[in-house]
Amino acid sequence: MRGLSKIVIVYASLTGNTEEMAELIAEGIRSTGATADLKMVEDSNAVLLQEYDAYLLGAYTWGDGEIPDEFEDFLDEMKELDLQGTRSAVFGSGDTAYHLYCGAVDELEEQLKEFGALVVQEGLKVEFGPSAEEKVSCREFGANFAKSLEGLHQA
Repeated sequence: MRGLSKIVIVYASLTGNTEEMAELIAEGIRSTGATADLKMVEDSNAVLLQEYDAYLLGAYTWGDGEIPDEFEDFLDEMKELDLQGTRSAVFGSGDTAYHLYCGAVDELEEQLKEFGALVVQEGLKVEFGPSAEEKVSCREFGANFAKSLEGLHQA
C-alpha cells in the first residue's frame, strides 16, 4: 500500500477568484490527509499530471463561455498523454450575466472525457469570488475529491 493520495490542482485565474477557489479546495484535500500541490497553468506542463494520483483543473470562463487562452497549450500537451482512467474534476468561476455560465468548466470536463479521464464528481461553479457559503463548498469539494480516491492504494 502506498498511502495517501497526491493531488495536483492546475488553474488559470485572471482576477484571483479561481485562485481563491483552488486554495480552498486544497485546504479541503489536505483536511483528509492527502497532499495537494497548486500550480498555475501557465507555469505548468501537462506531463506533471503523471506524477500525481489525481488532478483538478480550474479555470475562469472567458468571452462567450470559452476556456482561457492560458489553458490551450496545456490541453494540447494533455492530448499527447495516456490519461485513460486517471481521476479528475473541474472547478471555476464565472458570471451569470453571460449566456454560458461557467462554460469553461463544462468544456474542460468534455475535454477530460475525450482524453479518457474519469471525471469523478460534478464540476464546481462559483459566480465571481466565493461567498462564505461557497468557501465551505470549495473545501467540501476538495475533501470529497480526496475521499473518492481512498481505497485506490490498496494492494
